[in-house]
Amino acid sequence: MSATPDPLALRASLSAALDGGAPVVLGEPVRAVVPDGVALVLRTSGSSTGVGRPVALSAQALLASADATHRRLSGPGRWVLNLPPVHVAGVQVLVRSVRAGLEPVVVPPGPFEPEVLATTLRAAPMDAPLYLSLVPTQLHRVLAAGGAALAALARCSAVLLGGAAASATDLARARAAGVPVVTTYGMTETSGGCVYDGLPLEGVRVRIRDDRVLLGGPTLAECYLDDGPQPFERDADGRWFLTSDAGEMSPDGRLTVLGRVDDVIISGGVKVHPAHVERLLQPVVGEVIVVGVPDPEWGSSLTAVVTRPCSLRELRDAVGHGPDAPRAVVVVDALPTRGPGKPDRRAALTLATAALGDQDASTSPA
Repeated sequence: MSATPDPLALRASLSAALDGGAPVVLGEPVRAVVPDGVALVLRTSGSSTGVGRPVALSAQALLASADATHRRLSGPGRWVLNLPPVHVAGVQVLVRSVRAGLEPVVVPPGPFEPEVLATTLRAAPMDAPLYLSLVPTQLHRVLAAGGAALAALARCSAVLLGGAAASATDLARARAAGVPVVTTYGMTETSGGCVYDGLPLEGVRVRIRDDRVLLGGPTLAECYLDDGPQPFERDADGRWFLTSDAGEMSPDGRLTVLGRVDDVIISGGVKVHPAHVERLLQPVVGEVIVVGVPDPEWGSSLTAVVTRPCSLRELRDAVGHGPDAPRAVVVVDALPTRGPGKPDRRAALTLATAALGDQDASTSPA
């Protein structure tokens, strides 16, 4: 398959693979033997290394994910393909459309434009529940456009939002406008989103061990098809995938993801989860990526990379002037992203380091 396959041709190939045909391999070819029962080989987005790993997903896992999603929502429906079908969120739109027996509605290719999405949604058949998947950056842009673009989202029975942490402010604005947003958490290794609004889908299990999130259930991948480590384990309760995320469970069984374990910034000897700081800053600045710029005194200087001009005092007031408070702010035209709209922390760190080195950023005295 090419890097940007034709969505309808890919859907046909996936349909055949789910029925026991040849597996679909997206991205670079793999040298390893593809195990029996695998319907899809899909590379991860490379969150920590920048290089994706090939994941083997069985037909059983993909269908279990699609069925559990439909049971959580309003049943099988018509899916709108807005994300590129080279990452799991986009591919799952096609898998779910196969399972529902309905052709997907495909948004025209090109850079994301709220008005184009709105036009596509308004023209979509309403013969079944209408579903859409977005990443937080796209929802933010729809909210900024407002008007008809925002109203079009309200036609959907559910708008799945995943791939990165969503702004609480954006979620509240969207829901107030009648948009049925459902936040999702998952990854390629779990056949996509497997926790919706903090609650696991049917059959999915969540465990926290040493602050790390472990996921189990029928949606798990078979393995990685490379020579790297295999973060899967088995115990009396079944198979588990050891994610790279820190999290905690509430007494009612709701998962809160604190951020990636390897994203933790140590500043002045204190461990800081950047995703936590970002959630506190989003009501003030909207889009933000928090990074740790190397600093001789602090080890890492907590730096907010934002798209809206603001003072450092505003940001520190929002966080509370404790160890989680930014010590610098860098303003850019647009936040760097990778894959399906995920924030690119490596690129943001490069931008922030260069800006601070050029003395173009605002910094705090202590």
